[in-house]
Amino acid sequence: MNKEIGKLYIVATPIGNLEDITLRALRILKEVDIIAAEDTRHTLKLLNHYDITKHLISYHRHNEEIKSKIIIEKLKNGENIALVSDAGTPGISDPGEDVIKLAIKENIEVIPIPGACAMINALICSGINTNEFNFLGFLPLNKKLRRDKLEEIKQSSKTIIIYEAPHKMKNTLGDLKEIIGSRQVVLAKEITKIHEEFIRGTIDELIEKSDNLKGEFVIIIDRNYENKENKLLELTLEQHYNFYKKQELTKNDIIKKIAKDRNVNKNEIYQYFLDKNKNIN
Repeated sequence: MNKEIGKLYIVATPIGNLEDITLRALRILKEVDIIAAEDTRHTLKLLNHYDITKHLISYHRHNEEIKSKIIIEKLKNGENIALVSDAGTPGISDPGEDVIKLAIKENIEVIPIPGACAMINALICSGINTNEFNFLGFLPLNKKLRRDKLEEIKQSSKTIIIYEAPHKMKNTLGDLKEIIGSRQVVLAKEITKIHEEFIRGTIDELIEKSDNLKGEFVIIIDRNYENKENKLLELTLEQHYNFYKKQELTKNDIIKKIAKDRNVNKNEIYQYFLDKNKNIN
């Protein structure tokens, strides 16, 4: 009789405050056979806090390829494994993506155990638009790739979220100023920790405050409001429709353009006007 294949649990852990862990996450950490941790010493502090005794193996950037194969073999042998990073959700600017892909390829069940995520918590308290956003992780170190990414930020019609180390903050803000110019930015510092703070202002204002910054940071950058697409997103659907109608486009073409601008299916736009009993000609 074949042994049942184990399950891979992707477990989010606190990003600072140890109380920010779910009851389900604690149950899974107690029940699995093995916990694969980015830093076993760091994870041990969390486990000790909740009186959890479990076999730990390391799984980090430098051994990801080798340990992914080992984890897959253990899962095939019927062992259930929880994957955790030092803080937050594994696979988001943290190790995890490789083993998850391998597990899926091997038809091993991958189960998310939701919880803390620094970028989301920074965004929801930033006061900057949350309708659409792009998470870019850390900016590239390579000068050309970095400039390309900054140009992408400059043109973006969506809120941008990036991570940055405190000792690089002033240089990064300087790069942002050079490429994107004036823009509203929020520095989310030490989310959920004792010295949690949201520093808001223009890039120039934040550069003046960037000396001697300490702690972990998430940078939230407001979208580019000068692009035509951004201005159109501020309109109601009726106003959006009339904008294109003045250009003497057909009804079908107008609907297609609205759908493209708003990144939705054109049938949703049709349905909106049908539900509202709007007569569009």
